[in-house]
Amino acid sequence: MGKSITEQKLTPSAKLAAVVGAGKITRPQAVKKVWAYIKKHKLQDKKNKRMINADEKLKPLFGGKKQISMFQLASCMSKELKK
Repeated sequence: MGKSITEQKLTPSAKLAAVVGAGKITRPQAVKKVWAYIKKHKLQDKKNKRMINADEKLKPLFGGKKQISMFQLASCMSKELKK
């Protein structure tokens, strides 16, 4: 049997690798690393915690947007992970 989708090692795009590193990574590991980056750099909006503010590394990942909701984060990341 093949590996489940959460166990598959995927290759991050250059945009995502700027945040999580260039090596192969599972989807859950990538999400954890992006959230760790967001928290470390205090990028959660102070008034509305559901919103994430982009810095120079996250803006390309967010499609050039200055801010996205945390619910949009997964779809932004899924475009940047390839088998």
